[in-house]
Amino acid sequence: MIELFPKDPRALKKAALRVGVIVFAILALTLIFERRFIYYPERDHEATPAQMGLPGEDVALVAEDGVRLHGWYLPVKDARLTVLFNHGNAGNISHRLDRALLLQAKLHASVLLYDYRGYGKSEGSPDEEGTYRDARAAHRFLVEEKKVPPAALVIMGESLGSAVALDLALAKPAAALVLEAPFTSVPDMVRTTPLFALAPLVRTRYDNLDKVARLERPLLVLHGDRDEVVPFGLGRRLFEAARQPKTFVAVPGAGHNDVFLIGGDAYWRAIADFLSRLPVKEGAA
Repeated sequence: MIELFPKDPRALKKAALRVGVIVFAILALTLIFERRFIYYPERDHEATPAQMGLPGEDVALVAEDGVRLHGWYLPVKDARLTVLFNHGNAGNISHRLDRALLLQAKLHASVLLYDYRGYGKSEGSPDEEGTYRDARAAHRFLVEEKKVPPAALVIMGESLGSAVALDLALAKPAAALVLEAPFTSVPDMVRTTPLFALAPLVRTRYDNLDKVARLERPLLVLHGDRDEVVPFGLGRRLFEAARQPKTFVAVPGAGHNDVFLIGGDAYWRAIADFLSRLPVKEGAA
């Protein structure tokens, strides 16, 4: 029989050493593989804008640290708005072409899709600060090269991209921020899983709850009430911490990846109504 609390001091020391080794191993594995639990990039594009019937151009971006990024700029003639779209943690921009097509059709908006470092054709490997730099490069491209007025620029993010979008909205000017399935922080996400005890060890933060309290532009949050990845309560908690003006839209029956599909016309009407209240200037594309 194995004694949990040996009486022999030497055996007690050995037991303590074993526990220490196990704890160290868990810590080491957490530090080594943390990013693999957060980022799920895919290199190959499953489709292109041309295959989807979307006129557009390949975009070469350069982040502040010199990492070269790839994106697609998909303009609409006489667009009132341009949407800078920040995608989630899996796949790449080819998996967001259906969303871009609907953004154009439903909102008459031009769209910029770009891949974070390590995704698609973008160089490097993803990390928190890197994704923030990548978003700033995308914003710089729209404002400086495409001459999109900040008052006609909407920053949008889904899931992990909501954290990237929020950080960008604090750093750069835009008309509004639209978040889909946002979360309060990575540690809070970990606490909702069987690995909850590891939350204090996580180095990647994406501390959205702290940031959203400093946001000074209109905010729209959309969240499926059956989200199986980001708990609905985290999205609601983030929204409650934000200042006015803000709008929260719960999408009945929607999970994590199908919010815009399950939401259907009501989803797009909610976004259109929100954007219609913005004092947007012409010249978005």
